[in-house]
Amino acid sequence: MVMHFERIQPHEKFKHSCESLRPGGAGLIRQAQPHDEGNPPHKLLLLLPGLAGDAAAAAAGEDEESAAGGSRLEEEDNDGGDGRIGSPSAGGALPVANGFGSKKFPQAIIVGVKKGGTRALLEFLRIHPDVRAVGAEPHFFDRCYEKGLLWYRNLMPRTLEGQITMEKTPSYFVTKEAPRRIYNMSRDTKLIVVVRNPVTRAISDYTQTLSKNPTIPSFQALAFKNISTGLIDTTWSAVRIGIYAKHLDSWLRYFPLSKFLFVSGERLVSDPAGEMARVQDFLGIKRVVTDKHFYFNETKGFPCLKKPEGSSRPRCLGKSKGRPHPKIDPQVIRRLQEFYRPFNMKFYQMTGQDFGWD
Repeated sequence: MVMHFERIQPHEKFKHSCESLRPGGAGLIRQAQPHDEGNPPHKLLLLLPGLAGDAAAAAAGEDEESAAGGSRLEEEDNDGGDGRIGSPSAGGALPVANGFGSKKFPQAIIVGVKKGGTRALLEFLRIHPDVRAVGAEPHFFDRCYEKGLLWYRNLMPRTLEGQITMEKTPSYFVTKEAPRRIYNMSRDTKLIVVVRNPVTRAISDYTQTLSKNPTIPSFQALAFKNISTGLIDTTWSAVRIGIYAKHLDSWLRYFPLSKFLFVSGERLVSDPAGEMARVQDFLGIKRVVTDKHFYFNETKGFPCLKKPEGSSRPRCLGKSKGRPHPKIDPQVIRRLQEFYRPFNMKFYQMTGQDFGWD
C-alpha cells in the first residue's frame, strides 16, 4: 500500500509556545487520509529524523501558569455517540526504549487549577524517585494538540520499570476539549486537581497579571459588570476558573470520580506532608515525601523543600510565587464569596470533600 504524507503546520497563534517545547528541529508529518474530516483521533503520526532526541531542555524549563480561556485549537474528533471511543491503556503505549528507560504517555496529569498550587505540588513530587515529570507545561491538550500524540510522548522524560510519568498544565481543567482528548489517549489516566478558595485564587490570578501589566484596570472593575448591582462578570477568566463545579461536570462525562484526586491548595501550604501522603497513595507509590522534606519559609509564606544532599541551599519556588496581593475592598470580597457559595457547595457535594471555603 502506498502512503501519502502531508506536513502539519502549527496554528500560527500558538506556534511559538508549541515550538519552544520541541524536542528536535524537524517538523511533524502524519499519514494523509482521503476523508480527513472523518478520521478518528488516533491518526497515524510519524516523526521525522531529529525529533527523537531527549526533551531535557523542556524538562528543565518552568512556565508561568498560563492564563486559561481565550483561543483554543479546534479539532473535531470523530468519537461518535457520547464522545467515548476505545483507547490505549495508560502509560504503556508506544514506548521509545533505550538502555535508560522508555518514553511513555503520562499515567497521571495535574490538570488544574491555575494559581491553585500546581507548581508547588509538581516540585514536591519530583523529589520522589518513582516520579518523572516534564518541568515545563506542555499545553498539548489545549494549544498543541495538532502536533500529535507522538510529539507529545516525545516531550516526556524516560522512565524505568515502576516509575510514573507525569506532566502538569493547569489550563486543561477549564478547556472544553481536554477531557475528551485525554480520554482518547488513555481512559486510565489519573487526574489531579489542586483547588483553592476561588476568591483568593481570583485575586492571585489578578496579581500575576498585574505584575506583567501594571496598567490593567482594578480588580473591582474587572470582577463586576455592574458594581452598583453587584453583578459579577463571569466572562473574566479570573472569575470563571473558580466555578469548579461547572468545569468538573464536563470531566465527569469521560472519567469516573475514582480517577480524580482533589488536592487542597490551602492544606498544601499548612500541611504539605499530609497532602503529599494523599497524593502518593493516589498514585500508588510509597510515601517517600514526608514532613522531613519541608520547612516553612516565613518570608514567602509557604513551605519549601529542605536542602538536598550535595546542594548548597534549600529549594524554594521562584520570585513569581508568593507575591503580595493588592488590597481589595472587603465589600468586593464579600460579594464574590456570596457569588461562589452555591458553586462551592455543589463542588463539595460532587467531590465528597468539604474544603472549608464558606
